[in-house]
Amino acid sequence: MPTKSSKTKIKLPFPSKLPKLILSSIVKLNIVYVLGILLIVASFLIGILVTKVSYLEKGAGTTTISDQTLEDSEPQAPSGPVDVKEGHLPILGNKDAKVTVIEFADFQCPFCERYHKEITPSLKKDYIDGGKIKFAFRHYAFLGQESTDAALASECANEQEKFWEFHDYLFENQSGENQGAFAKDKLKEFAIAVGLNSTQFNECLDSAKYKDNVDKEIAEGGKAGVNGTPATFVNGILISGAVPYAELKTEIEKALAQ
Repeated sequence: MPTKSSKTKIKLPFPSKLPKLILSSIVKLNIVYVLGILLIVASFLIGILVTKVSYLEKGAGTTTISDQTLEDSEPQAPSGPVDVKEGHLPILGNKDAKVTVIEFADFQCPFCERYHKEITPSLKKDYIDGGKIKFAFRHYAFLGQESTDAALASECANEQEKFWEFHDYLFENQSGENQGAFAKDKLKEFAIAVGLNSTQFNECLDSAKYKDNVDKEIAEGGKAGVNGTPATFVNGILISGAVPYAELKTEIEKALAQ
């Protein structure tokens, strides 16, 4: 007669409790690890966002050369006044004024657009129109081919004595970097819009007639300490970025009082 034990089959759980426990612990550890990594990444991104917002609120916006380029060729920012020329483009304001304000800019630079919209109107109202300063624009086209083409196009407009009209039109139609906003066909449309002789303009642009002018401006800007845009000089004192107007005004008033 078979006993009860002989009829009972031994069943091993699969998976057994120990593997389940190990598996559960591993899963929990992985979850904690992943959450920890996500928390670190989130903290890092929040830190970047806070820094960027603070940076923009202060108005110290500057589009700069890439880190690799800077590592190879960045000039040291000048600690005092430097000898920087007005350039060859038309001057705004009183040509005999004791204070000279020079802006180095790139037509694709978003902070230069901001400068054009927020700072230049105040400069015109407070200083340029009243003859207190003379204001010069110089090229620092470094953000790509469309920056170069826009600078060349403005030189071609200057050939027809409409530099400032074309300058303003470029900033009013800025739209991203090297995305086609300043493609040559677009620049030719801009020329028509501001009333230029299109045949003369097109020949000038297609031949890169004033490339030497643009290259010279960039080189002279670099020697003066420019490594990003906008860069403004007030009687040789460099102010980097689209700073609040009050900061630029303080420097101008200081120069006027000397």
